[in-house]
Amino acid sequence: MSNTYLCAMPQLPALNLPPFPFQLKEEGGKLYIFDEIRKKHLILTPEEWVRQHFIQYLIKERNYPKGLINIEGGLKVNELAKRSDILLFNTQGEKYLLVECKADTVKLTQKAFDQLAQYNITHKARIIVLTNGLEHYCCEIDHENKTYQFLQEVPVYTTETLKR
Repeated sequence: MSNTYLCAMPQLPALNLPPFPFQLKEEGGKLYIFDEIRKKHLILTPEEWVRQHFIQYLIKERNYPKGLINIEGGLKVNELAKRSDILLFNTQGEKYLLVECKADTVKLTQKAFDQLAQYNITHKARIIVLTNGLEHYCCEIDHENKTYQFLQEVPVYTTETLKR
């Protein structure tokens, strides 16, 4: 028997992101969430809960077009196959924003920052974000000068934002 819910169920943790009306369903004793980017239901893990919230935040609060977002894309790090959580492209097809999501129970340690930095060696995104749904760290990277600066929040989408 499958039940579909149009909003978050009370046992799911509240995050430090706006609430969104997710489509959830229970099937075979497991809870699933609909991913509107990949157009399919996924098992609702704590990390997926954070990832889906952050995707909606990018779309609804920061105005990024869905068509520029890639979820769990593959990459190689030291010859190992890895997956980046969220990768956003600019309108020229260049990598612009990389997001690493952790479950809300995971502390954002140096190890998590190192993982994100390692992924960005491959991607070379201008903006990187580390989040566990409760804390969010956003940096703008100047690859040419090998510097970075923390930002207060993810930049709002404009066609000019993505050109820089």
